[in-house]
Amino acid sequence: MPENKITSHLTQNTSLVSAILSWERFLTDQGRSPNTIKAFLSDVRLLASFLPEETALGKITTKDLTRFFDWMEKERDVPCSPKTLARRITSVKSLFRWLSQYGVLTVDPAEKIPQRSVVSPLPLVLTPKEYDEVLLAADRHRRAAKPDARPYALVYLLLTTGIKKSETLGLLLEHVELDSPNGPQIFVKYPSPANRYKERKLPLPEDWIPAYEEYLAQYHPQEKLFPWSPRRLEYLLEDIGNEAGLKKHLSFDMCRWTCALNDYRAGEEPDKIRQKLGVSKIQWRELFIKLKQLAGNK
Repeated sequence: MPENKITSHLTQNTSLVSAILSWERFLTDQGRSPNTIKAFLSDVRLLASFLPEETALGKITTKDLTRFFDWMEKERDVPCSPKTLARRITSVKSLFRWLSQYGVLTVDPAEKIPQRSVVSPLPLVLTPKEYDEVLLAADRHRRAAKPDARPYALVYLLLTTGIKKSETLGLLLEHVELDSPNGPQIFVKYPSPANRYKERKLPLPEDWIPAYEEYLAQYHPQEKLFPWSPRRLEYLLEDIGNEAGLKKHLSFDMCRWTCALNDYRAGEEPDKIRQKLGVSKIQWRELFIKLKQLAGNK
């Protein structure tokens, strides 16, 4: 049995509410993100409010958990989407698996609760022709009477690195390294230690550099690479999509998925794509299924 000071005071007679407080400490020590911890705690606290007050851990049965999820799905006044229900089942199963692994419970009442799998629809991506049309539309701004390299610098960066909107907004000028020994690259950084595993250095295409230098000369950003609001950059992408004649909405997410799909079709190793996107192995499972479907593979 693994040793863990956080669970040393817990027994089968401990209340679920007290166990949840200890689990919160455990999740924090494991470096889970604040949003993940918040969601997990919200889910299991719903269970605590559903069961009789001060219910002891050893008194909770599989039948109790089944009743809770039935109530959540069919009887609760607040609607529960399939995706939310699946997450709440995951949260509850995680809590009781933890209690079982550390010897607090000899029987895991959540073990036989079936996990719900909810796969969201396939994301929209650019076809090769649309990809070219988007870059041509952005490049026309560079060649206009009043040159503007910003659309091309942004769109081409997104389509070749696959970075997310939040990551784009967090980029600083110092994160662009044109004279790196390994070639030009961009450093995706996170302020929170909990997200350090997402940090990575990504290669930049050589033909992006001229547009980047034009952009710097035109806009003179001081600290942030793109010092505009999220909505302003979304409008910029939307405008480029419209100018390219797209029937779909050009977005950060579409650029990210298009980048991943192009890498996959080019024969890049799946784990290298995962690392490029900065996602965990658990997140990658569903993403990779979608990526293969987008590529027309089973």
